[in-house]
Amino acid sequence: MDQAASLYRLLGEDVRLRLLRVLARERLNVTELTAVLGPAGGFTYYSVNPDVSDGPLAGLWGQLQAQFAAASAGTSSEARADDARLQEVLRLRRENFDTHGNEIGQLVPGRSWAAWARALGHLLPRLDVADLGCGEGRLTIEAARWAARVYGVDRSPLVLRRARALARKQGLTNIVWKRGEIERVPLKDASVDVALLSQALHHAGDPARGVAEGARVLRPGGRLLLLELRPHDQAWVKERLGDQWLGFSDDAIVAMLRKAGLVDIRVQIGARKAGGPFTVIVASGRKPERLARARQRGDSRG
Repeated sequence: MDQAASLYRLLGEDVRLRLLRVLARERLNVTELTAVLGPAGGFTYYSVNPDVSDGPLAGLWGQLQAQFAAASAGTSSEARADDARLQEVLRLRRENFDTHGNEIGQLVPGRSWAAWARALGHLLPRLDVADLGCGEGRLTIEAARWAARVYGVDRSPLVLRRARALARKQGLTNIVWKRGEIERVPLKDASVDVALLSQALHHAGDPARGVAEGARVLRPGGRLLLLELRPHDQAWVKERLGDQWLGFSDDAIVAMLRKAGLVDIRVQIGARKAGGPFTVIVASGRKPERLARARQRGDSRG
């Protein structure tokens, strides 16, 4: 009786049940569990003991699995949020820059999205870039490896301090960090060749204004590059991540780019996982050159 009472006390807490439900699906380390369930840390991996399905607890475990399956298929917002965060954790694990497997699970040393991004940088000219809503600056730092100069703009002084420290650690000296909102970018008109808005618009109070500001700081012929989420139903991102918008439709993105005066607009899927809650879209637009040429003709006539 004491053993049974201890077991039921163990299961009589919702966070423990959530933990069991997630571990029944995937072996995770504590850092990954943190991303799914909440604060913790570490690199010890946890999984459900496979013997639980054959031992004296087999009946209870079968009931729990049925309840877990019902939670996944039902209307529990907490279960859906855990599932969504688990999908993101697994996506990040697959995209780890240190090791990748191929289609049949074999190790392929050296396969790295970071290396591929840096290789593409070798094909690009030495441009001036603005990373708007740069966060802790990882994309800013990657751009700085091939750009002439990069401006990293974010409203949070805390994340900018972290970004500066990371850039110093990497030995990069061609980054200028600026505090500011993407709706009021602290850069002059026509000051950069590329404006990046990577996962920044869903944090903005006025996304269309953020796109317009990105277009404003572009030189004629410059391009705005946008990475965003398509509409989704994961409301937990508002409280946990500070998102103000649950994604944007392709049409809404195109409308914002056009309203900002950009042309040659392109939109495509950047990343999507079957059954996952998030789809990343990539969009771009070019700032026309005709206005600058018209001004030059007017100056020469004067």
